Amino acid sequence: MKIIVDAMGGDNAPKAPVLGALQANEKYGVDIILVGRGEDILKVLQESGRQELPKGVEIAHASEVVEMCDDPANAFRRKKDSSLTVGLNLLRDGQGDGFVSAGSTGALLSAATLITKRIKGIRRAALAPVVPTGNGGAVLIDCGANVKCPAEYLLQFAYMGSYYAQKMLGRENPKVGLLNIGAEPSKGTDLQVEVYPLLEQAGQEGRINFVGNVEAREAVEGAVDVIVSDGYAGNIFLKTMEGTGLFLAREIKKIFLKNIFTKLAAVLVSGGLKDFKKMMSSSEIGGTALVGISKPVIKAHGSSDAYAIQNAVRQAMEYSRSGMIESVSEHIDLMRLDFSEKNQE
Repeated sequence: MKIIVDAMGGDNAPKAPVLGALQANEKYGVDIILVGRGEDILKVLQESGRQELPKGVEIAHASEVVEMCDDPANAFRRKKDSSLTVGLNLLRDGQGDGFVSAGSTGALLSAATLITKRIKGIRRAALAPVVPTGNGGAVLIDCGANVKCPAEYLLQFAYMGSYYAQKMLGRENPKVGLLNIGAEPSKGTDLQVEVYPLLEQAGQEGRINFVGNVEAREAVEGAVDVIVSDGYAGNIFLKTMEGTGLFLAREIKKIFLKNIFTKLAAVLVSGGLKDFKKMMSSSEIGGTALVGISKPVIKAHGSSDAYAIQNAVRQAMEYSRSGMIESVSEHIDLMRLDFSEKNQE
């Protein structure tokens, strides 16, 4: 197993991607290709007390960096020797089994779509993070890659999210819900109203376990394993959850620091507090899969530290082994709008 890591992507590059990749190499025994400016990568190695590359780690030099201010749609074309472009070309050519980057989401999505390509038949790739919920986590698809979606996109998201929950989360018959403002089929915008019968038909035929509309509150409580949404609503849902988690963590800390008695109480429940922090931390998961791309591509959070990159590499390894991409390819005909409409006639 060999994972390609964009050493120049993210707010803490190159230090965090390089050290995180080295930690993954040491912990999981995975081979690593660090893509970026060789001199910068070697400097990080030296500052960490390493005089040479560990066994199984190599450097692929790339002289340019895609910055956050670059146009995401064209950055990889203009900067052909960027770490992002070089890394994805290596993935496309079979030099690695997965790619991890904490760089620009838009640039990564555009480059992955045009360099490594989508799975044949998939209309759009989607971002599919696992968000913390009452049932141990749910796949949220999409959460920002596709702001405007026709019904066919959401139909495909439901299938891909279901396969992802099966392969990556171990859910045997994942419950799929359509994010909406009410449970009734008539609720929502024209998009939700249009896609509901398509998902219902797929559920009735046993192709997915569609349980109907799901409100944000029920989704967080763990009512479903897959939350299907357009990228606009999904991104609002995701950012609200992230903000709520940060707010709760800050307020809980304030409560326990009020006086000597609350500080003693904090010591008694410290184990539970650590578990809560771990559950809410994006660093534990590592990153978000670009589902629908023909090769495993993981988008790590822009502010990822070394530990988050280590886990993103682990996630890329698991994704590569999961058979998720093969499952989507095998069942692509079921995900076409013409197939669903034909079955409704």
